[in-house]
Amino acid sequence: METESRMNIYKASRSIKRRDNTLYNALRSIYEDSIFVAEISQLWPELPLLANLRCGLWYSQKFHSTCYFKSTDGHNNNWSFNTSRLNLHVALLAAQRGGCMIVDSTRKGKRFPDSMSKTIPIWTCVLNRAIFNYRERSSECENGSFQNDVSSSWDCSLHLPLWVSEGEKVFIEDRLDGWVRDLETCGADIASISSILKKPLRPLWVSQKTVIWLNEVPEYDSWDFTPIMLVSASSPSPTYQQRTTSEFSWNYIPGAGDDEESWARGLSPHLFWKHAYDIIHSGPEFCNQKVADIIEKDRVYRCHRGENVAQVSVRPSTSSKPMDNISDREIDDSPTSSNSDECALSWLDSTNLAVGATHSGMQISCTDSLLNCSEESLPLSLESVKAYLQLPIASSKFDRFALSRKLPFALEFARMNLSQGKRLIICCKDGEDISVCVCLAILMSLFNDQGCFDDGKFFSATTITKSEMRRKLVYICKFAVKARPSRGNLRQVFNYLSGGVTPTTIETIEM
Repeated sequence: METESRMNIYKASRSIKRRDNTLYNALRSIYEDSIFVAEISQLWPELPLLANLRCGLWYSQKFHSTCYFKSTDGHNNNWSFNTSRLNLHVALLAAQRGGCMIVDSTRKGKRFPDSMSKTIPIWTCVLNRAIFNYRERSSECENGSFQNDVSSSWDCSLHLPLWVSEGEKVFIEDRLDGWVRDLETCGADIASISSILKKPLRPLWVSQKTVIWLNEVPEYDSWDFTPIMLVSASSPSPTYQQRTTSEFSWNYIPGAGDDEESWARGLSPHLFWKHAYDIIHSGPEFCNQKVADIIEKDRVYRCHRGENVAQVSVRPSTSSKPMDNISDREIDDSPTSSNSDECALSWLDSTNLAVGATHSGMQISCTDSLLNCSEESLPLSLESVKAYLQLPIASSKFDRFALSRKLPFALEFARMNLSQGKRLIICCKDGEDISVCVCLAILMSLFNDQGCFDDGKFFSATTITKSEMRRKLVYICKFAVKARPSRGNLRQVFNYLSGGVTPTTIETIEM
């Protein structure tokens, strides 16, 4: 009887959670929080607005660019400066424009995610120290042109928010010099940033709890540092809040943009903002069907233009009623999500290797070869059937060992085609994670240290180290600027290459 009672309580709590975490609640929460983001961006309109992927991308329809700072790099006792996610374009942009704003959010009832509380402050401090060291070693410093700036006014201290404890700050500071050495030895272009960054980087934190006197907003260029404004979009509520408008009642979800696979039902931030008015005003009962129709219309539109787009099944809520006709505005507007940047391939110098999203594989010539790591098949016409291999690889988030199981087949396919002098394109769904990791494995196992194909001779005579793997990854990211390989997939690549580790014995190695 007691067990049955516990099960009933468990089912009831799960039912309440599912009811609160609906598609409409998530999208309405994002819409409301985006108003705050827009207000803050208007206080300093000259500063470019960046989205911290992936959660931050939902909170505005107009971003200048994106970045990728992971909260896990700022978790307690797991602090890290990851050279596979240098985000140097953020520093360059801030240097050129006098600062920037980064938008993110968190579900946990905190004011800021750990990406903003610790990951980005660590990043700014490491970059400031690396620039300081570079200028001290440079000829300009020896000639005295930078001497006064470096010695007296260049801030190399670690700036953390007040809610980070002093004990945690001490532990982080003890690791800073080691992270600076990692940055200096990974091949990053510190010189370019140093040449244009006039003031050291420094984070500032803005949330919905922040008090700003509108008649006393300081000019960003009046500070003695380059501001990195960290804007946390969501209200720091520990629980769901029921909110009511003149039309609908809905539950507010803090950090609703996080983990979009679990709630978005195939909707992307671009499609959401293209149809935000219609979605929000469709209400809780019609939201699921409205989103389903929008996604299907976008899929048909893209298919008519030669893209191979998988059909997304979106189940409407059980209480849904028949949809109203789609508005004329919705019919006239054409989706623009497939722009030229998304269709581009990233060729790695003279290696004959390229990475990209699945649809970019359509650019392949008849003499090339293609390794397709997504579930979407491509209608191609190649000289040989052996020049195309579809090898679906799930993300480590869904299958911890999918990549390590498929790597032997990927490497053999690459060896066979590269040895025949063919160029090789590696693509995956987004061209940012799996294709990059597979390319990294190919580059390390089939190419020598000069980037020339040698059929694995250099690899067989060399011991694989994490520093060497980081160096090769930085090389790939130099050309594939949208690369965002996940830590789980990088671990699988390292474990496989360092000893042919099988999924049953794979170990957790921090990259």
